[in-house]
Amino acid sequence: MRALEARLARASTIVLLLVLLVLLAACALPAAKSGSPAPARPSSSVVPEVPQDPDDTGYDKALSEPVEDSYYPDSGDPGVDALHYDLDLSWAPGKRVLTGVATVIFRATSDDTSFQLALGPSLEVTDVSLDGVGVEWVHDGTDLVVEAPVVGDERYVLVVAYAGTPEPVAAPTTRDDYSESGFMITESGETWTMQEPYGAHTWYPVNDQPSDKALYDFVLAVPSPWVGVANGELVERAEEGPRTVTRWHLADPAASYLTTLAFGDYTMTSNTSRSGVEIDYWVPADEPELATGLETAANGLDWLEATLGPYPFDTLGFVLVDSQSGMETQTMITLGKSDYTLSAPVLVHEMAHQWYGDEVTPDDWRDVWMNEGMAMYVQGMWEAERSGISIDEQMDVYADLEDEYRAESGPPAAYHPDAFGEGNIYYGPALMWHELRQRIGDEEFFRIVREWPQARAGTSTDRDDYLAWLEQETGEELTAFFDAWLLGDTTPPRD
Repeated sequence: MRALEARLARASTIVLLLVLLVLLAACALPAAKSGSPAPARPSSSVVPEVPQDPDDTGYDKALSEPVEDSYYPDSGDPGVDALHYDLDLSWAPGKRVLTGVATVIFRATSDDTSFQLALGPSLEVTDVSLDGVGVEWVHDGTDLVVEAPVVGDERYVLVVAYAGTPEPVAAPTTRDDYSESGFMITESGETWTMQEPYGAHTWYPVNDQPSDKALYDFVLAVPSPWVGVANGELVERAEEGPRTVTRWHLADPAASYLTTLAFGDYTMTSNTSRSGVEIDYWVPADEPELATGLETAANGLDWLEATLGPYPFDTLGFVLVDSQSGMETQTMITLGKSDYTLSAPVLVHEMAHQWYGDEVTPDDWRDVWMNEGMAMYVQGMWEAERSGISIDEQMDVYADLEDEYRAESGPPAAYHPDAFGEGNIYYGPALMWHELRQRIGDEEFFRIVREWPQARAGTSTDRDDYLAWLEQETGEELTAFFDAWLLGDTTPPRD
């Protein structure tokens, strides 16, 4: 008996030594080489439950036909048609850490053995599940590749848990009022986002391209008295222990670059347009006087509705951030705290994007002129009326700038890829719209200006669709006209 016990004791000792050797060897394994593909990582054993039914017909309004962008093809995956993003986000200002769980309902556009979204490399993914089952993934650079087969036209629920300090990405522009895109952090920990042409992936996993519109819900938590602000309707605001939690619902499909997120110490005021649209103004609590200038937006919205038709969404708001610029974002417009961005013409310009850019969005960044040209023309109309000059005289001012911008950055619809958002996409198309107005007359011009956003409501489309629609509506042959204004190396002669 003692001999058996001794042998068992020796065997146990050998097993323990072998286990120790295996552990030591594992600790001594070299790290993966920089730049080499990351191995697929399995999901943890804790898999979130499927929270929604992806076949709910309520998601049908977000069905899209995603395309590969001709200017920035590395941004987005045409194999994914995102229908709904449910973003549960918590921000820790002191630690500069964003903790998130993103639930993404999507339609696979084709059969494949894997699919991908974009997510910033500074955010560490800790868990991924598909339809409630843990799956493997690879997070290499900005590519989050999910190693799971999908079937074309089937819908799925993807859940991604992640955390880290978001970092913005360089914007392909030479503008001096913004050089980075995505999630920004101030020295004191406030945050804000501006995302043209890409940048949403710096804070959530996303199909980051304008052709793929989706519905959104946000749950935002931050230490009180700070508050989180996002797109859509503020459904709930609650104090949960030391944190303020807000819940936002965006009822209409939006492209990813049109989403916004801000954490800070904000106070909110409101007023209402004549048509009954309530407008909320989120300004820093220590600068409440900034709301006074913003509240002129109600008058601007009245004027826009008379020009462009009824406001296309249920909610409207502005959030002021520590930026030099403003940027179109759907229903919650993000503005920097400068005298220029808070001026009435800029407020009108950014609100005009709710019709041109948000209600109807270009499906390729080559056609950003579809957003900016009409918004700039509408701004010019507003400025002309307020300054007591004719719209012709206002367009003369634009024309003095247009030649130079076109020469520097290229034609409006064929601009240089590293000159995104330059003046050529604003002034040239604005002049083009004025020339078309003179050609077809005011009544016909404003009819098509009002009807286009309604004709393609909630969708992303391209110039071919737009220009064909304009020819059909006006009965005019406009191919040469549009080619000259949008693709010509020099400014066409004006009437």
